[in-house]
Amino acid sequence: MSSTTTSHFCLLFFSVALPAVLSSSPYLSPLTFLPNYQNMVKSFKVFIYTPPQPLLFSTPAESLFFSSLLNSSFLTPDPERAHLFFVPFPSGTPTRSISRLVNAIRNDLPFWNRTLGADHFYVSCDGLGFTADRNLVELKKNSVQISCFPAQRSMFVPHKDVTLPPRVDPPATHAPANESKNYFGYVKYGAVKSRAWSTSDVSGISDAVRFGCVPVVITDRPIQDLPLMDVLRWQELAVFVGWKNKSGGGIKGLRRVLDRTCGDEKRYEGMRRSCMKAGQHFVWNEEPQLLDAFHMVMYQLWLRRHAIRYARREVA
Repeated sequence: MSSTTTSHFCLLFFSVALPAVLSSSPYLSPLTFLPNYQNMVKSFKVFIYTPPQPLLFSTPAESLFFSSLLNSSFLTPDPERAHLFFVPFPSGTPTRSISRLVNAIRNDLPFWNRTLGADHFYVSCDGLGFTADRNLVELKKNSVQISCFPAQRSMFVPHKDVTLPPRVDPPATHAPANESKNYFGYVKYGAVKSRAWSTSDVSGISDAVRFGCVPVVITDRPIQDLPLMDVLRWQELAVFVGWKNKSGGGIKGLRRVLDRTCGDEKRYEGMRRSCMKAGQHFVWNEEPQLLDAFHMVMYQLWLRRHAIRYARREVA
């Protein structure tokens, strides 16, 4: 496997028994997050276009997101009340069929043309690539893509797209016992082709954060697709280590990073407590609960509802 086509990704989750100290907030905007979230729960409305065929998704997180949306108070049958519009198509749909769907939406209803799709979103675990087709260009460039984490770099646009928090199936019910060790943890490691990221390498991040374990991420690329990037202060939740750098990264530098992080007891305990606070946002429930993974994905969509509405243009 050549170095040009291979990305390295490693997650280590660890916890240390330390005295309690004041914890920091895991949120990017700690003063405004809860009021904004409550406003979202009360006000946010989504209109779903009629799917061309029954929707079947390839991952549990995709399926649970869609079923939760269908049974939520966010839906409205009146598109004039909607903040965002959901473009539904099942996993594995050929791009030609997606193009026909977007074209039908464009011609049958006025909402797509108001923003060229900027107030629309869709679910695609693997993501859509760039193409010359007009319908797909507008869908890819303007609409919000909800994909699986980690996302393929060529398929993800950081400033607008979001990723689903990984769903562990079955989810762990408790953290590992830690009766006699100062450290406990487990490692998810893989060297995988950049076009074939696997959620099996990162599915443990949900349980790790939920149980107050600080993730250590070893990677050879910037990570711009972490779940809830618009909400959480990931620099206060995780330690990031370059796969290769001048100071000795990767596995060789891991011990040094852990010693430095855990040596500062106040900082580490603040990170661990932040993880415990943020943990509820990584939990997928069959019946959604406030502040769980489904609601946090909806919150990220809510943050993207302010779309520019272009003047309608006549096409000769």
